Amino acid sequence: MLPPRPPRIVAFVLAGGEGKRLRPLTAARCKPAVPFGARYRLVDFVLSNLSNSRIRSIYLLVQYRAQALIEHIRRAWVVSPLLPDQFVTVVPPEMAPGCEAFQGTADAVYQSLRLIETHRPDLVAVFGADHIYRMDVQQMVAFHLQREADVTVAALPVPLEQARAFGIIQAEADGRVRGFQEKPEHPEPLPSDPGRAFASMGNYLFRTEVLVRALVEAHERGETDFGHHVLPRLAESHRLYAYDFATNEVPGIKPYEERAYWRDVGTIDAYFEAHRDVLGAEPAFDAFNPQWPIYSSNYQGPVAKILGGELEDCVLGAACVVHPGSCIRRSIIRREAVIEPGAEIEDCIIMDYARIGRGARLRRVIVDRHNAIAPGERIGFDPEADARRFTRSPGGVVVLPRGDVAFYARDSRAAGPGYAE
Repeated sequence: MLPPRPPRIVAFVLAGGEGKRLRPLTAARCKPAVPFGARYRLVDFVLSNLSNSRIRSIYLLVQYRAQALIEHIRRAWVVSPLLPDQFVTVVPPEMAPGCEAFQGTADAVYQSLRLIETHRPDLVAVFGADHIYRMDVQQMVAFHLQREADVTVAALPVPLEQARAFGIIQAEADGRVRGFQEKPEHPEPLPSDPGRAFASMGNYLFRTEVLVRALVEAHERGETDFGHHVLPRLAESHRLYAYDFATNEVPGIKPYEERAYWRDVGTIDAYFEAHRDVLGAEPAFDAFNPQWPIYSSNYQGPVAKILGGELEDCVLGAACVVHPGSCIRRSIIRREAVIEPGAEIEDCIIMDYARIGRGARLRRVIVDRHNAIAPGERIGFDPEADARRFTRSPGGVVVLPRGDVAFYARDSRAAGPGYAE
């Protein structure tokens, strides 16, 4: 007797986020395209999780300032045309008569119903594109099938003071959802832990026929969002379950890592703190895991070059150059950045193609790509002066917006193919 066929799954990744709270990093790009660590973008994490979980029919729904994301997908996520059911395809809003820009998460998938009809999958995965985590999605699929669920929502406990930013789930011991509130003013705590609430991660699994009917009904009602509209209604009429992300086991996780690591980097301070999690000898999130890799662009430039200087607890991207006399502590230096002699960098994120001038001093600063910091510049030491010149977060992180590509290329050591990104 043949074993049962595994379910056919098509994934829709919601990548249209504007990311207003991450500005100025999202002034010229959508949130999923924001760089992270020394070589990734936020979207790489969900795409890697799906790919590693053998879910490789993926549609990426884009909208706001999508060009940087589209270029990244073109460079980093090309799948062989010999495998027709393995692809990462960018899908913009239909913009046809009767259709318009995505009005919400549910409307984005509604506008792609024809793609679901084409593939006729057993299950549809709808995942967000801008969180930092590792997840074996097949374990969530197994939970969904065992419970004979119509919809499964990935969830995890979060501190009560943070819960207002999430969809909050009230669930029975077996995971059956009895209530769903989208970003409530007064979140309901867990019965077993009054200091925490059960928060939706924005990752969903649907039985295909349930999703199609729910989206058509939502469209007829003028409803546009999964969290505000579709899920609360389905919780009353269908088998809606919450999958506890804390039970997910990914191979290769090291003993010192945070077991159920997941971060919503929706603010500058959250984004900055997530970078702290990849530093140190025993990071909370270790980007190196050969058993569950995070994929990104296959950059063909040279490796980093350290000509001298003092480095402590740093992550360096490809082709960056560190000159003698410089000092870099607890910082991330991305691709093709140049650190000139005498520069001092502490607790900073220096993005691609940035040049930090001779003798400049930076502390708790995010320097977006294509910036040239003048010699002797001081940033991060005078809060009032920093706030007048740049964006300064509530946590005291200074952010320099993306620089002028053409200007920086004239002043740089090389103008390689990366400048088009």
